[in-house]
Amino acid sequence: MIAHLINTDVGRRGVLRVYLDYRRDNPNFLNNSAKMLLDNYERVLIITGFPIPPSMRAETDGPPGALAVAKAIEALGGKAEILTYPEVRTALEPFGLRFVEEPELSGYSLVIAIETPGRAPNGKYYSMGGLEITRETFDWAVLEAGELGIPTIGIGDGGNEAGMGKIYDLVRRYVPRGEVIASTVETDELILSAVSNWGAYGLVAEASIESGRKLLPDWDERTIVRIISKLGLIDGVSGQNTATVDGISTGIHDRIVELLNALVDEALR
Repeated sequence: MIAHLINTDVGRRGVLRVYLDYRRDNPNFLNNSAKMLLDNYERVLIITGFPIPPSMRAETDGPPGALAVAKAIEALGGKAEILTYPEVRTALEPFGLRFVEEPELSGYSLVIAIETPGRAPNGKYYSMGGLEITRETFDWAVLEAGELGIPTIGIGDGGNEAGMGKIYDLVRRYVPRGEVIASTVETDELILSAVSNWGAYGLVAEASIESGRKLLPDWDERTIVRIISKLGLIDGVSGQNTATVDGISTGIHDRIVELLNALVDEALR
């Protein structure tokens, strides 16, 4: 049910067809990701931030999801550190998170990439619209973690994010401009969602059910998005500095969170 909910294609970006094929072959992708988190939460590197051409400023999708996962890790007794862009760091600083600029990958128990660019076959990085991203990227940390045998989880919604290389063929088949933008960077587990924040919230919800405790008891989506927007992040679809995510009104995001909370409460009763 949670997997279905977080893949509600409100923005009509074509993710539904990708999801249906992906779920057919990987029906437990959300459960497996939650188990990986619960088994490896001691010290987690969370990577987030997606620059939007032409401004190359990071968007509002990703950072709230990183915040939710980081707070869940802390609730479990683990430590979360975030690798991101300067403007994302500024936007998230009010929430008391830990940041890192040059992480030593061997020191982490898990790496989670939430809405961050993954390189295409030609080694470049692209937006959903097929525009090239000409800024530093962090998918190298995912690749290095894989080489070191550190578990990795990817969360994405468009096919051009780190982790989506796991479904490279599906992205090329179903996503507009997929043959150009498709990420080749794989993760051990992949959470597909219609909005990457929802994928992160879904991971926390599923981990809550699996662990038998609510890992994110209080979550004010509207306030969080308003704060990070005020501090400089932009909507990834419109490119504007508005308190929205992926062109979808805050009210929709609020209701997704409410439904996830209701599902967790029902499962834990």
